[in-house]
Amino acid sequence: MAENDGARFGGAGLPQVKGFAEWPARGSAGSAGSVGSAGSAEARLSPKRDSPKKEGKALRARVSRASHECFAEDDGRPDPIEAVEESNRSRLPELTPIRMGRMATSPFAFLRGAAGLMAYDLARTPVTGIGAQICGDAHAANFGLYADARGGLVIDLNDFDETAHGPWEWDVKRLVASLVLAGREAGASEDVCREAAFDAVGAYRRTMRLLAKLPALDAWNAIADEELVSHTDARDLLGTLESVSEKARQNTSARFAAKSTERVEGEGGLVGRRFVDAPPVLRRIPDAEAAEVASALGEYVDTLSEDRLPLLARYAIQDVAFRVVGTGSVGLRSYVVLLLDHRGEPLVLQVKEARPSALLPHLPTAGFAVPEVAHEGHRVVLGQKRMQVVSDFLLGWTTVSGRAFQVRQFRNRKGSVDPAALAADQIDDYGRMTGALLARAHAHSADPRLIAGYVGKNDELDTAMASFAVAYANRTEADHTELVRAVKEGRVAAEAGV
Repeated sequence: MAENDGARFGGAGLPQVKGFAEWPARGSAGSAGSVGSAGSAEARLSPKRDSPKKEGKALRARVSRASHECFAEDDGRPDPIEAVEESNRSRLPELTPIRMGRMATSPFAFLRGAAGLMAYDLARTPVTGIGAQICGDAHAANFGLYADARGGLVIDLNDFDETAHGPWEWDVKRLVASLVLAGREAGASEDVCREAAFDAVGAYRRTMRLLAKLPALDAWNAIADEELVSHTDARDLLGTLESVSEKARQNTSARFAAKSTERVEGEGGLVGRRFVDAPPVLRRIPDAEAAEVASALGEYVDTLSEDRLPLLARYAIQDVAFRVVGTGSVGLRSYVVLLLDHRGEPLVLQVKEARPSALLPHLPTAGFAVPEVAHEGHRVVLGQKRMQVVSDFLLGWTTVSGRAFQVRQFRNRKGSVDPAALAADQIDDYGRMTGALLARAHAHSADPRLIAGYVGKNDELDTAMASFAVAYANRTEADHTELVRAVKEGRVAAEAGV
């Protein structure tokens, strides 16, 4: 194939944004190494503490581990339908019926789209005051496989839209409630669902205690990979993980481009590719909008480490399309950008809108300050890097038409387990694995000795949070019933099967 010049085939030319080959060297201002006041504060060496483990243990006198079973609604709790509709504000209105249709499919799907409503409820449950970088949306479907820079597969958390500095308990409680809902959807018994929640907390607790005993560097670099299955005694999952891994290895930019683009000729017979309409999930966009997204990649590249630039210099922008994603993310502006190298091999980037975390309004109620955020895309990227051992090496952020976006590789050998499709004898194994992964992620920003001191050796916390999980799953089922009723009555527009 002839070398292309970055023109958008089938439309007006997309800007070459200094041609990807001409990115200038950058100073410190705005670079990926500048992480703001929070990162700077964390970089300072802190004085040695007497015993973080004892500090954590002492917290039990104020917030008992048994108290975490509590879930009591208050009179001011938002109406679930109003809360969901409020979360649709500023989303693209033509896409919100798709979001409502997806949330209406099951209580588990409702939970996935209602992070803000659950944050309201969690803010009224006991918290120890120990802060960590939390996912904010650590439900059971937000764990999965993805590729590291060398193509090896890693298992970890993989969605950080709601990430913030907050109570570690919130992530654990969202995980265990989601496991109960997923188990119920899969047809597992109530005992199995409760056991999955119980085992998830137990794995979190034991993993945190293990990390607390390791040398700091070993704990920091603990790899989240398939070896974790052995640590968490999740052997029944091995076959499922192997199947997911095989699919993940095929889930690449090249495969997506082969299915979603067509070969076209540009000016002077130049051959390239462009996206093919597949509404409502994938659709072409006006040339002016595509040009804005392409131009924004200039700012994006400035957020990357300079060693990435020679790689991106070998690609040229071909086309931009709009693509609907996720359940909680439906209605956000999300684009895919097709790049081709000198051989015509594709790389697809996702440029996804980043809004303020749904947790932020509720953090003060739990005693946590709301941080100042200069750029929401930066918040998402920084949170992801703080929680993962290995992150997408092309992860960055940018601004399009005044809106914040995160940028990452699309279809980076991603794979995931559908927890609602697991067999009854696998759901507790999955709970143990995800609980361990979550502990490792929290241990990057919170001292594992402090949390380990609080959670302790026995299963008091496991029992309490399993009870919370069942109670909150019941609450979510009631909320879901309200949404289904509103859809049937025509009060909420929903499009099914998309």
